Amino acid sequence: MSGIATLPVALTVNGQTHAMEIEPRALLIDVLRNQLGLTGTKRSCDVQVCGACTVLLDGQPTSACSTLAVEADGRAVQTIEGVAQDGALDRIQQAFVDHGALQCGFCTPGFVMAVQALLAEHEKPDEATIRHYLHGNICRCTGYVKIIEAVKSLV
Repeated sequence: MSGIATLPVALTVNGQTHAMEIEPRALLIDVLRNQLGLTGTKRSCDVQVCGACTVLLDGQPTSACSTLAVEADGRAVQTIEGVAQDGALDRIQQAFVDHGALQCGFCTPGFVMAVQALLAEHEKPDEATIRHYLHGNICRCTGYVKIIEAVKSLV
């Protein structure tokens, strides 16, 4: 036994509730990846700068790398694994494919989650709003043009 105290939490992830014991210092990204096996959420910067770890917490984009898992207790968490339905890509995912808005794919889950939140908040965002909303997501491969084109195709 490690001697570190744990706390009971109930995380509702992609519509499924998971009752578990976690360390108070456990980060949401670690619980998602290591305890729930949801590896689509990527760890990169660990300081809320790159967006690769973006999940939706009660519908709001959240950096899982700097959010304590206990903060998600009793709340709805959506990861990239919860986006596609019945084996079919979501319209955002399909737009990324159709517009070549992914290359290595490492940042893509975070972008998809951010775009989901954007479109829930702004039905018809203009390009300036899209760029502003995605400013916290970094892509080293695409140069952003294809990503912006993909999002604009959804409006």
